[in-house]
Amino acid sequence: MKDKVQGILNQVGKLYHRYGIKSVTMDDVASHLCISKKTLYEYFEDKKDLVNQVLNSEHVSHCKAFNEILQRKLNAIEELFELYNSIKRMIRDYNPSMDYDIRKYYPDLFLKIRESRRKSMFDSTLENMVKGKKQGLYRKDLNAGIISRLHLLRIENLVDNDLFSADELNSFEVFHELFVYHLHGIMSNKGRDFFEKNFGKFSETLE
Repeated sequence: MKDKVQGILNQVGKLYHRYGIKSVTMDDVASHLCISKKTLYEYFEDKKDLVNQVLNSEHVSHCKAFNEILQRKLNAIEELFELYNSIKRMIRDYNPSMDYDIRKYYPDLFLKIRESRRKSMFDSTLENMVKGKKQGLYRKDLNAGIISRLHLLRIENLVDNDLFSADELNSFEVFHELFVYHLHGIMSNKGRDFFEKNFGKFSETLE
């Protein structure tokens, strides 16, 4: 049962990301899944319930990806690169029309998921800041809490603007500049030496 529901959520999530939420009806979902609408309603109360579960499922997946990175034996700069790479994949799947539909038609869900996203991103960034200071790779005088909030603000504004096209947001050039811009504001001399010696190796792993 659980696997069945998760499979539905994965498929519906793809539909929402491609077409937006408003334009995808429950009839469309049932047709896409090759099941009856009656069967669909055995798993979900209504469209709002389906949207809520899709969003929650995606959030859990993103949190899992962040946590898996944090559990690896990486130094803070290596870890931050992997976190940025994970965020880049999230941006690649981002559909402005889906975000617009959530804000307009499901404002309570939008606020709920935004706070959850903010918390997970803030927590992972803060943990990385603290780790980098302990390892001597980041400046000892940096305020980890403020930097983490500024980082979160930058990422949110990056996806919620019309200054960059979708292709630009997913390009290596924009990723590189964003990553380097952030790092040069927080690295110590030791961190800068490590970064300059290893960024080429990091770049080869970009997805």
